Amino acid sequence: MQPGETKIADTRGEFLRALRDGRERNDAGWTNGRILLSNKRIVLAGTGGKRTFRLDAIDRVGGRFDVNQRVATVSDYLALQFDNGENVILIAPADFEGFEMDLYDALLSSTKFLVRHPAVEGGVVQNTEWEGARMKVEEECVSVATVSGTFVEIRLDDIGDIDMGRRTVREEQREVIEVEHSDNEGTSVQTYVSGPERAVSILKSLLRIGEEQTETSLDLSMQDKQVLMALYSGVSPFDIPQFLGIDVDQVEELFVRLIDHDVLDEVRIRHEVELNARGRSIAADAIDEQGAEM
Repeated sequence: MQPGETKIADTRGEFLRALRDGRERNDAGWTNGRILLSNKRIVLAGTGGKRTFRLDAIDRVGGRFDVNQRVATVSDYLALQFDNGENVILIAPADFEGFEMDLYDALLSSTKFLVRHPAVEGGVVQNTEWEGARMKVEEECVSVATVSGTFVEIRLDDIGDIDMGRRTVREEQREVIEVEHSDNEGTSVQTYVSGPERAVSILKSLLRIGEEQTETSLDLSMQDKQVLMALYSGVSPFDIPQFLGIDVDQVEELFVRLIDHDVLDEVRIRHEVELNARGRSIAADAIDEQGAEM
């Protein structure tokens, strides 16, 4: 280890170079070896020798680079992009999920971000200011600590929608991530994050992992969507039968179905429920579709 360097992960796995100077390596094959991650670099050591890649040289993380069938058959690998995507290294560690979170933490934890929280709360825009913040990537969430002492937890399995846009940040136009999630009380909030362009791009890739976990292709009925829209609008689950003109037993069956499909979270039996990230996303889309049809 170099001075100031700390080992984070040391595991076995596979790796290969998928792109070299913008050209796909169709003949690339996986090399078995050791994958070492520190707070400064990744070291890949195989039978052909050892290669070192600085973390600060990584432009982006993510994407599929199935340059041949041998690569395509591996479902879980990390694509490390360098030189604006001209060079790409693929790594498939044995402990994929654990290594993935360790890598994101190593890439992001030393970065100074600017955060507005909550920028939106319960659908209402808040008059909060931008302030400095640090992030820590943990197993199931991104923890944000601001300079004023505010602590924000963005759970990866509780992300609704993510938008990117340019906003005025301390009198400068900058790229901003707008991520919708829940606070500790279960209220839907949006947190805005800005920072160095490279770090924002990497953070967006991480948050997209959570967003994809909440996406759904369920074939929901109109009644299902009516229940979700009612809950999204603030109607108590106990008032749903009267609000929609549906029998109590029928509503209970709808709740069970939506809980089974991971659209609602059960609070307690008989059935008190609340929307989770997937449910909020579906309800918002349903409301938009209803508005477009009027």
